[in-house]
Amino acid sequence: MTARTRIAASGLLALLVVVAGPDRADLAPGRGPELAPRPDGPQEAEVVAVMIDPRTQAHTVLLQGKRDRRQLAMAIGAAEATGIAVPLHGVTPPRPLTHDLFLTLFGRLKVSLTRVVITDLRDDIYYAVVHLRSHGGELTLDSRPSDAIALAMRARAPVLVENRVFDKGGLELPRARRPHI
Repeated sequence: MTARTRIAASGLLALLVVVAGPDRADLAPGRGPELAPRPDGPQEAEVVAVMIDPRTQAHTVLLQGKRDRRQLAMAIGAAEATGIAVPLHGVTPPRPLTHDLFLTLFGRLKVSLTRVVITDLRDDIYYAVVHLRSHGGELTLDSRPSDAIALAMRARAPVLVENRVFDKGGLELPRARRPHI
């Protein structure tokens, strides 16, 4: 993670509500729940928010893994932020946006979007794949993650994130500490 990405991530931390977690001493052997090893493979993620990072003023989408609650913040463009925010907030625009147009086209061609997977983070660039199914079989397309997320939200298809992406670009949330008396 570059210094620029760390600064952006730390700015987002100010916007997040931190859920109380175990104190460091509680994680000592025999003192609390043992942390199970992470299963391999991608995990489904929920789109938590679309926001503007207060430090960089960049539009950002925030994802949270459903399995281990890790978070991932990705800087995206303004148009892509709108493309994700519209279905996130249940808004129906008066005219179809680009992602709506693509889903209409998929429907007329009898193609369904089954899932999207955010596959990698290299040199501060995120990569994703869109999985499609038709009568002719399955097809995968390279995609920007922001477009893949916008399509998945409209199609009500799962957004998956590879564990290595969380490892490389995930937010490290500070643990809430219990007050000492």
